[in-house]
Amino acid sequence: MMTTMAALLAGIPLAMGTGMGSELRRPLGIAMVGGLLLSQVLTLYTTPVIYIFFDRLGHRVGRVRKGIGNGGEAQPAEAQ
Repeated sequence: MMTTMAALLAGIPLAMGTGMGSELRRPLGIAMVGGLLLSQVLTLYTTPVIYIFFDRLGHRVGRVRKGIGNGGEAQPAEAQ
């Protein structure tokens, strides 16, 4: 968040700039600010989803390895 905000705040003068030569720098600033905002929003929404997915996958794999995943109960141990 801090790195994105630093780069975003550095790009605002480029995007809002006026004066001589601003017609060349302004599109760069707009693209930079828009890209940083979009990537930050996507990161904040997708990271928790990925963590939840892998957590559920880990629980599912753990149950299958213990033999619980087939019918909801553990498999009986074989008699020796």
